[in-house]
Amino acid sequence: MSVLAEIESTVDQIATAAGPAVVGLGRGWGVGSGVVIAPGQVLTNSHNLRHDEVQVTFADGRREGGRVKASDHDLDIAVIEVETGDTEPVQWPEDGSSPQIGRAVFALANPGGRGLRVTPGFVSSVARSFRGPRGRRIAGAIEHTAPLPRGSSGGPLLDAEGRLLGINSIRVDGGLILAIPADQALRDRVQALGRGEAPTRARLGVAIAPPRVARRMRRAVGLPEREGVLVRAVEDGSAAERAGIERGDLIAAAAGREIERVDVLYEALDAAGSADQLELTIVRGTEERNVSVKL
Repeated sequence: MSVLAEIESTVDQIATAAGPAVVGLGRGWGVGSGVVIAPGQVLTNSHNLRHDEVQVTFADGRREGGRVKASDHDLDIAVIEVETGDTEPVQWPEDGSSPQIGRAVFALANPGGRGLRVTPGFVSSVARSFRGPRGRRIAGAIEHTAPLPRGSSGGPLLDAEGRLLGINSIRVDGGLILAIPADQALRDRVQALGRGEAPTRARLGVAIAPPRVARRMRRAVGLPEREGVLVRAVEDGSAAERAGIERGDLIAAAAGREIERVDVLYEALDAAGSADQLELTIVRGTEERNVSVKL
């Protein structure tokens, strides 16, 4: 059998075996895709969901009303509770190890319920990272070459045996796709979401600009450059508002660590979660002060 014939055969097998588990979310190209991972449960990206309820379209055209069971916005995943009927869930890999560069992969999607898409490709890079909806870094992403249309995020990335390798999440330069890896950590998190257990993490309640933007904006208004993240907005009733943090403040340090990158702030928040309090150094104009934030 020629190489092309083998590829054709594998794509057909993947489409036949795993295609029914790939669903469309909402209506139209810009909504998203998902995949049945257990009876009554669909896994997708949390950024696909704007409300607690969503229409789920199956491969046979059947439409069901789904409801978000739980979401993890920092990891950009969510589990939808929906009647899946006799749809066979995709299989998780046994070892959960990350695929190597050059491995053949197959990306599947059903953009907004407009029909199944299956595209072959190869792993082009591993251990990539990207920012989730709330700005936290998602590490260990799989970069691959299988092209996908708009509305495909949340669909599965499979190996040649039809096992789940990842959840396709974002498109990067050159049209390459990054997928959240289907490792044991993801499987554990998804199982918790399926039980309705949404993670709770400490939050300041601010929108921020990264250090490079903060330096440029301070320089533009004649203020001395300083490492830190710039507060662009403060959520009403948040921990930041209660502590007196305002729009335009520069968060220069957290728990005694200078914030030279955004991730330092997230690391300090995670470490302070159990203590329920975080010490910040705030610069307002040229005035520096320390504030204690009750999380």
